[in-house]
Amino acid sequence: MILKAFLVGGAICLIGQLLMDLTSHKITPGHILVGFVTAGVVVSALGLYQPLVDFAGAGATVPLTGFGHLLAQGAIKEAGQSGFLGIFKGPLSAAAGGITAAIVFGYLAALVFRPKG
Repeated sequence: MILKAFLVGGAICLIGQLLMDLTSHKITPGHILVGFVTAGVVVSALGLYQPLVDFAGAGATVPLTGFGHLLAQGAIKEAGQSGFLGIFKGPLSAAAGGITAAIVFGYLAALVFRPKG
């Protein structure tokens, strides 16, 4: 399982690196971030991302495409339960734990280490 995660996650990251290296800096890291999240949403909405998650586990959920997948699945689930408003509520509730963890651990790291700036 670890090898599958490494290969799939590495392939996703390789695509981002190639996009940055081969486009003469016309595609910035910000473009890659937005593109990967959007691609994760689209591929998930088409029902094609979950088989990749089932195959590679963290190799598919940790990269930014996995965040897009999480948002799409939250929207789909909540839309089925709450209707139209669920489209907006679902992604926020699905991603809340991960976003909260990132904020808390980032704050704790800033307390422990001296940020430069």
